[in-house]
Amino acid sequence: MIGRLNHVAIAVPDLAAASKLYRDTLGAKVSAPVDQPDHGVITVFIKLPNTKIELLHPLGANSPIANFLAKNPAGGIHHVCYEVKDIYAARDKLKTDGLRVLGDGEPKIGAHGKPVLFLHPKDFNGVLVEIEQA
Repeated sequence: MIGRLNHVAIAVPDLAAASKLYRDTLGAKVSAPVDQPDHGVITVFIKLPNTKIELLHPLGANSPIANFLAKNPAGGIHHVCYEVKDIYAARDKLKTDGLRVLGDGEPKIGAHGKPVLFLHPKDFNGVLVEIEQA
């Protein structure tokens, strides 16, 4: 069921400074910031040869990233995203196996324009997992 690692998401308190660090210090290709109002975040993607890093910054006071940064003011890893071929089949198998899908259980369109779901961190050794249809 699980495919390749799509990205690792890092919540950051200063999106411009984090982008500069990856671009200027590490020499990475860094995208422009994109508002994701449906998810309450601003995203920047860092393209690596084998995967991506997603920088997350709050978009509005009710952003889930604002809550994360309140608990982790310096930022930190927020989630990992794995690709799946069929998000509905993956969701149904995970639920059958007793794992918790967050929200209403229906996929939402993510930052890459593809359906995504998030899985409860308590079911994955304390890690918030996103699955994205490849």
